[in-house]
Amino acid sequence: MLISSDKPDSSTNGYSHYDFTPSTKEKSHKNGFSHPVKNGSVPTCAQGYVPLYQSFESFYTRNVYIRIRDCWNMPICSVPGALMKMRQRITNDYNVSFELTDNSFDVINLGSYNYLGFAENKGKCIDTVEKSLYKYGTATCSSRLELGTLDIHAELEKQVAQFLGVEDSIIIGMGFATNSTTIPSLVSKGSLIFSDELNHASLALGCRLSGAKIRVFKHNNMRHLEKQLQSAIIEGQPRTHRPWKKIIIIVEGIYSMEGTIVNLPALIALKKKYKCYLYVDEAHSIGAIGPRGRGVVDYFGSDPNDIDLLMGTFSKSFGAAGGYIAGSRKTIDHIRLHCHSFMYAASMSAVVAQQIYTSMQIIMGKDGTDEGLKRINQLRRNTHYFRQKLKQKGFIIYGNEDSPVVPLMLFFPSKIAEFVRQLLKRGIATVGVGFPATSLTTARARFCISAAHTKEMLDECVLLFLEASQTLTSQQVDPPWLLLLYFLDTTTRRHIYITDTTYNQKQLYVTSNTSKMKRGLKNVMAGPHPSSHVNHPECPLS
Repeated sequence: MLISSDKPDSSTNGYSHYDFTPSTKEKSHKNGFSHPVKNGSVPTCAQGYVPLYQSFESFYTRNVYIRIRDCWNMPICSVPGALMKMRQRITNDYNVSFELTDNSFDVINLGSYNYLGFAENKGKCIDTVEKSLYKYGTATCSSRLELGTLDIHAELEKQVAQFLGVEDSIIIGMGFATNSTTIPSLVSKGSLIFSDELNHASLALGCRLSGAKIRVFKHNNMRHLEKQLQSAIIEGQPRTHRPWKKIIIIVEGIYSMEGTIVNLPALIALKKKYKCYLYVDEAHSIGAIGPRGRGVVDYFGSDPNDIDLLMGTFSKSFGAAGGYIAGSRKTIDHIRLHCHSFMYAASMSAVVAQQIYTSMQIIMGKDGTDEGLKRINQLRRNTHYFRQKLKQKGFIIYGNEDSPVVPLMLFFPSKIAEFVRQLLKRGIATVGVGFPATSLTTARARFCISAAHTKEMLDECVLLFLEASQTLTSQQVDPPWLLLLYFLDTTTRRHIYITDTTYNQKQLYVTSNTSKMKRGLKNVMAGPHPSSHVNHPECPLS
């Protein structure tokens, strides 16, 4: 027995009953770990065993996450469209476990990645999926390399390559695994990876598994990237100073937590200048941006052949699951023989592949209609309108104006749960984002806009945001660069507020009203900064 608990396991809808009470006292253990006493907050270990899992994350789980657990893992019981039904659940032990009830309620869905509205249970897609189910069944029960390749897989790979304007593509049944198992098949020890600091966890995992040297550059900062490229080429590998076997730059099209769009033209220029490879993850950008819905390459009007590897997922704009890698035929053939997801994992279900195939045909206009183009244009209009309305109401939002990922900044972790709860009470389902997905001081609510949303829905959402913000004071929350400028005068024990701030790229000089302080703050935050003179009223903390 590896793990035991002072309280017996019970299963209520799959949740375990452990005592996560905040008042739990702990004593130190001789092995250096914290060992729970009776009614401990973490499952204890059998005698002679070190804790199987215990770290800051477990501390965070029992002291923070367990208190706000009701805001995550919320069950739904309908298609995740613009409107959906959510299942009510209750807890009698402060979020340690939940019990589903028979009640459900309607909400406006601002949390799903249903960018083009293909998550639906009627229409052309569902009709073809139903036929595919009767023809192929639900699973292949084999990997692609063995007996798991169907004709629909081959047709889909051909269509993906045509959609992206490249020679060939490969499809994989899981989006996360597309990144985490493809990157190790391309780079290894002796190679160098340049990774954006805000890259997705699947990219970070793939880079680590590859064994290559990883260097992180500042988010979307081409100057910083170029300096690192120059240094890497000049210095070579550590100790031996031999040239790197290969250098690859890995970025995302749209960053899922920031809503920013990659500076693709500058990246292509750097790639050509320093003769390195470029890997672009278009999980959130494929189908969502560009005049033809073909991602960040289409958005900037770039040549897809200038990007060595194009990655994307089908779980967002296409209303399905899985991912793809696209590029030259030689590169894709190499991946087919070395990617673990292609060699060992069960292949994509035929019904999922059919959903992707049909929705992609609609986007490309191969169904004989302009429905796909209408959805793309509607998504763009909804995105611009929603962002504009939020800004007009004084909310602080991040990201590019064309990005359907809209982060509304809350900054304080304590506000995440209550904001989500307040919106849910008012009939809006959204996602709260905090540590470890973001830093502790950049908590936010993240909205995902869909072509299925109507103007009336978006207007209603903005009004309900205002109602919720009156409770949380999330409206007009000061941005982090300003929050960092609130100083406490230790002699008078009161807060000093700011009357004048001037920003330049290196330092931020602050002059307080007491004329006692003139301080330079370096590296305030990698985010939006004031672009001109700012006069700030009294500090709300005073």
